[in-house]
Amino acid sequence: MSCPQPLTAEEKLADAKKLLSLPPVVVICGSTRFMTEMNEADLRETAAGKIVVKPGCDMKSPHELWSDPAEAEALKVRLDDLHRAKIRLADEVLVVGDYIGDSTRTEIAYARSQGKPVRFTHAEVDPDA
Repeated sequence: MSCPQPLTAEEKLADAKKLLSLPPVVVICGSTRFMTEMNEADLRETAAGKIVVKPGCDMKSPHELWSDPAEAEALKVRLDDLHRAKIRLADEVLVVGDYIGDSTRTEIAYARSQGKPVRFTHAEVDPDA
């Protein structure tokens, strides 16, 4: 008689989402230079019935939280970790913008390594296309 394998954390999360009848979760990725486009994507995805998570800080705009360079670098590390957590939480990824920088390229690779479907507002920028 074989013992059933315990569920992975990802399987437990998927089961919990089903039990709670949660709508799909989409995470928006991309350069923060596209914050206006991210807000529009958020609106459209929300109107389509999805829960949307996206970058919460635009470090390209001045703010006291990242005015000190050392604090800004530490914050960037924490925000990158937080965004990877958002990717793990999400059911799919939407990449916004017509430019893919190193950070976004890393996020796309991470999402795909987690088995997350990745969509693009500009399909031509898909690094794996």
